[in-house]
Amino acid sequence: MLLRITNLTAPADDLGFLLHKHPERVQAFDLPFGKAHVFYADSEPDRCTAVLLLDVDPIGLVRKRGGRGGSAFPLAQYVNDRPYAASSFLSVAIARVLNSALKGSCPHRPELVDTKLSLEAEIPVLPCRGGEVLARKLFEPLGYEVETKRLDLDPEFPEWGAGPYLSLVLRGEQRVADLLSHLYVLIPVTDDAKHYWVSRDEVEKLLRRGEGWLADHPEKELITERYLAHQRSLARAALARLLLEEDEGENETRAEEEEAKLERKLRLADVRVDAVADALLRRHPNRVIDLGCGEGKLLRRLIREKGLDAVVGVDVSHRCLEIAASRLRLDRMPDRKRERIDLIHGSLTYRDDRFAGFDAAACAEVIEHIDPGRLPFFERVVFEFARPGVVVLTTPNAEYNVRFEGMAPGAFRHRDHRFEWTRKEFAAWASGVAERHGYSVTFEPVGDEDPEVGPPTQMGVFTR
Repeated sequence: MLLRITNLTAPADDLGFLLHKHPERVQAFDLPFGKAHVFYADSEPDRCTAVLLLDVDPIGLVRKRGGRGGSAFPLAQYVNDRPYAASSFLSVAIARVLNSALKGSCPHRPELVDTKLSLEAEIPVLPCRGGEVLARKLFEPLGYEVETKRLDLDPEFPEWGAGPYLSLVLRGEQRVADLLSHLYVLIPVTDDAKHYWVSRDEVEKLLRRGEGWLADHPEKELITERYLAHQRSLARAALARLLLEEDEGENETRAEEEEAKLERKLRLADVRVDAVADALLRRHPNRVIDLGCGEGKLLRRLIREKGLDAVVGVDVSHRCLEIAASRLRLDRMPDRKRERIDLIHGSLTYRDDRFAGFDAAACAEVIEHIDPGRLPFFERVVFEFARPGVVVLTTPNAEYNVRFEGMAPGAFRHRDHRFEWTRKEFAAWASGVAERHGYSVTFEPVGDEDPEVGPPTQMGVFTR
């Protein structure tokens, strides 16, 4: 049983830091069902391949269980595919042997954890009860290029036909932790079997390893049912939790509507879009990215500018991106115009190479939705890694909230806001960001400025 993971992003041997396994060592680990070995097939600056090899002992397993196999075939517990074909044994090995990598921990090189690498994962023999079609349905929505080949039961006896086995190769730009999470969950799903009893604890494992991707997966019901061994009560419980995540996305949309209602008298949403667009366009950019594009109001304003070669919107909410696509009428947009705009799903607290290469970036009403403890990650993603020539960033002015009728003292404008800053607090944070990353920053009011509490929205324009 074999798993190969290859990094093609230079320096490729950084893979050793992420996996916590030194490329020059061969390591062995005892597991309840045999031994796991980790070694490197190659380790060069442009290509590094780590191999996880499982040596499953099927006879030892039978002896531990007292010979109870439950199969009509008397020798089934001794003559089987366990030593050769990937199964839930491989998922257990990933969790035991590559646990730190699976959790996204890398103390020696923490910046690598959130870096998307050009990765390949190869499983030479994978039971896939559903064939190539199922493999594609499971892995393609996660951003992988999927390559499969059906395997005969025995090449020397082609008349025996093909079994449920594929060789599988996945290619894509992924975080190592995400790749391992996908494999951990989906290998037992393709096999549609587990070698151990599935209890309620498995629901928590599924939700923990599926965090951030399973709720939005088009095959989440099939994944949940198979992963939980077709135990209907467990599958219903897991799906209910996943649907709750979707509902939270809907709640976010409703909260946006509440905030818009609060600010409607000021026409603040329109004023803010115009102010951000003007601040971006006076720098004459060719490529603009809207980081946290929401439902696409700024994108709709920018795409009208014929001087822009590329306009890209990013948001962490699939629902918001769907609304943006609908409001922009992407499906009916003329081809020439459609080629200039793109919507991508992504988080602003994880490094993403797709955010780089832009002349200008907007972050309109975004930072207040980020937990304060994660703002340093946002800062590095935008100002250190993406590093556009200009960043236009807006956030509510907390001092102005006293001017909104019916707003309780100390309340935030939006139920998802983690904080709202005064002008002094925003200036201190923005000046620190600019100094740390080689930018200068100027501050501009957005909306009518009150002589006592300032403007309703504050805007920082970072340039380098």
